[in-house]
Amino acid sequence: MAFVEPVTLRAHGIALVPLSLDHEAGLRAAAADGELWTLRITSVPEPEQARAYIESALQMRADGTRFAFAVTDEASGQVLGSTSYHDILPAVKRVEIGYTWYARRVQRTHVNTTCKLLMMGHAFDTLGCHVVGWRTDNYNFASQKAIERLGAKKDGVIRGHALRRDGTIRDTVMYSMRAGEWPEAKAQLLYLRGRHD
Repeated sequence: MAFVEPVTLRAHGIALVPLSLDHEAGLRAAAADGELWTLRITSVPEPEQARAYIESALQMRADGTRFAFAVTDEASGQVLGSTSYHDILPAVKRVEIGYTWYARRVQRTHVNTTCKLLMMGHAFDTLGCHVVGWRTDNYNFASQKAIERLGAKKDGVIRGHALRRDGTIRDTVMYSMRAGEWPEAKAQLLYLRGRHD
């Protein structure tokens, strides 16, 4: 049995649905909204690479290292982006949340806060994780601020850690939250989400 079993997470008009090839057209459209693949500090697929992106995520799911979701509007079923659990370590009950991106039209809305509440709640309250982690490019300042708003603590920077899509080598900023920090973080996230209502 996999540590992360297939599940659909729902709240506040958003549904996180296990990513499948059925989401290809929606993922293409979401990536095209804002030409997100042109940002050198993200891993958003070019629209024509959506199928390969999904296939890679499905292979990682089979390997037990990543579980990807399509972020959808619950009422319409429209794909708004994608997010994943990754670097899944069952032995120490740790997952990371990443591979997260949204169509430009839903950025800076309740969508990201809702997704993080759903994923963190599932990780801590259902999977029994001791730690949830995040990582981001050292130049992705918007992502760093968003992670810090979740209540995550900065663990440090891994220098020369990964390749960017343009071939340059990035430093990776690492963050984490422990299970004991989750109740206070949850209260704050619910407060922040309420301000979007």
